[in-house]
Amino acid sequence: MITGTAQRDAPEVRPYDFRRPATLAREHSRVLEVAFATFARQWGTQLTAKVRVRSQVTCEQVAMHTYDEYAAALPGTTAMVLCAISDMEPRGVIQFPTRAALGWVEAMLGGTRRLGVSERTFTAVEHALVQRLMNDALEDLRYSFGSLLARSIRVDAIQYNSQFAQAAPTTELMVVARFSIRVGEDITEASLALPAPVLLEHLGEANPTVHTADVRQTLQAQLALVPIEVSARLRPARMSPEAILRLKVGDLIPLPHQTSRPLIVAAGEQPVATAAVGAIGSRLAVVVTTSEEN
Repeated sequence: MITGTAQRDAPEVRPYDFRRPATLAREHSRVLEVAFATFARQWGTQLTAKVRVRSQVTCEQVAMHTYDEYAAALPGTTAMVLCAISDMEPRGVIQFPTRAALGWVEAMLGGTRRLGVSERTFTAVEHALVQRLMNDALEDLRYSFGSLLARSIRVDAIQYNSQFAQAAPTTELMVVARFSIRVGEDITEASLALPAPVLLEHLGEANPTVHTADVRQTLQAQLALVPIEVSARLRPARMSPEAILRLKVGDLIPLPHQTSRPLIVAAGEQPVATAAVGAIGSRLAVVVTTSEEN
């Protein structure tokens, strides 16, 4: 028997289609999460300035879905701002409830953001104000993504039916970010969907991956920069533990290193060269006389 507590604590299970692995690589997902989080902060600041009410936007999730999956998860009636992307037929989408947008517009015009506003289409004035808000949001998006979003993007149209607004082919892969928007005490959900090729073509430059064919070369290049200890040594003498324990101040230890022989230059414990004693100003130094290649 499963109790109510056990049911609440059960981990969330999501279906995965192995025939169509439309998921983001971990390193790419991390880069996108940082970019969308930056955009969320910028969007929240912009809303605060325009609505004149303290606002906060939080990025909740970044995932990749087909456009059909994305549209099917949206409410039937909602504001969908379709964004044209240069040289691409699929369009991006910024989605949020029309009721929330009407509250933002009312606050911009000096109103009190009534919660009783019903879901409806925008009037000409409301359409113009919402479009202005979205143009500012797209500026924040370009700033936040930098080189990840090299193509120009602009507001193309605003639709109100998620099933009829065909922003992209049904099988087109979209990078979808979901947001929580707080304006004053009102909290609403929003989403942003961009065609995956727009971002994926630049993700390799933002977070390059190493191919297995280059592992040896990359490893050698990295090892060449690792600092190690280098010492100039005399040839070591061998002593018994008993002789070492009897050592006292003033004892002499004979070394098998002749005065005419150069010092041994070692990297770690590996001899790499020989050298003669020298000086640089007031400091001792060694002059490399021969090098050993292994």
